[in-house]
Amino acid sequence: MSVTSEKQKRLESYLLTANALLRSMELAPTSNPADVWRFASYKQYIRKYNQLVKVIAAVEDIDVPIDTYDEAKVPGIADTIAMQQTELFQSVHANLSILRAWLEQKVGRAVHEASSLGSFLQTRLRSAMFSPPSTELDVQNAVEQLLIGRGLQKGMDYDRETGRVKMSVKESVPDFIFRPLSLALEVKLSKDQSRLGRLVDEINADIAAYSTNYKSIIFIVYDLGAVRDEVEFRRDFEVSGNVSILVVKH
Repeated sequence: MSVTSEKQKRLESYLLTANALLRSMELAPTSNPADVWRFASYKQYIRKYNQLVKVIAAVEDIDVPIDTYDEAKVPGIADTIAMQQTELFQSVHANLSILRAWLEQKVGRAVHEASSLGSFLQTRLRSAMFSPPSTELDVQNAVEQLLIGRGLQKGMDYDRETGRVKMSVKESVPDFIFRPLSLALEVKLSKDQSRLGRLVDEINADIAAYSTNYKSIIFIVYDLGAVRDEVEFRRDFEVSGNVSILVVKH
């Protein structure tokens, strides 16, 4: 079923949200695998999942078998044992995975692959940095190594520092482009609070330039401690639906 341009943008944005929520769920229990109470955050994820289902259903009928939860009837942490918490947590993960697959089918291959690539880089980049980077080039090189490790071929799947974009009298060149996905990827290094204002200006300028040539834009912001509120930092940039801000903490 075809969707309107506005509906498409919303579904693409919801796919990014679903991916972010799944990433959070997959990382949440790993801090201490031996802790039987490591799934105690189940109720938080139930709430976020229900909210996501609600906004998606307002845009498009969801015709796949997923559950929603009556939050008033979901027992709290003090009223559950570890096994029940695990079951509830895994239930949300399973439903969210089905919902994500449905969203991927709705928005199409390119958006799905762009979202998947962003998730991969956000998950793996920190472990690829053996010491704090001193320049954005250090982060770019680590990103390229991850792309190569993922099996992508330069010149076919991606290119680096090509795809020049001209806007008015200024020319900009994305750090990476993925022509099959109509995707530009830009790396930023956030060193300290004094640079944040300039960083925001750079991202806004890049969005204005790259949006003329690419359907999707991903910014990887490698943060050395300057970004205190990640949600607030990302919020205004991602309002258009075609921009994804991935903050990676060192």
